[in-house]
Amino acid sequence: MSLDRTVMAFAGFMVLLSVVLTVYVSPLWMWFTVFIGANLIQSAFTGFCPAAIIFKKLGVKEGTAF
Repeated sequence: MSLDRTVMAFAGFMVLLSVVLTVYVSPLWMWFTVFIGANLIQSAFTGFCPAAIIFKKLGVKEGTAF
């Protein structure tokens, strides 16, 4: 799997996890969802993605977006 798809899969998983935590643990977990969304938006405009940097260091092969 390329870096692009890995980052998208990770972001999707984190959004779903935050929704589950919001429903079953505390409504304050919604701020985690907000953080993820804000990070996705800034990544689209700046090209800087902390998750992509971490996955690169873990050896995931690069795609075209990052």
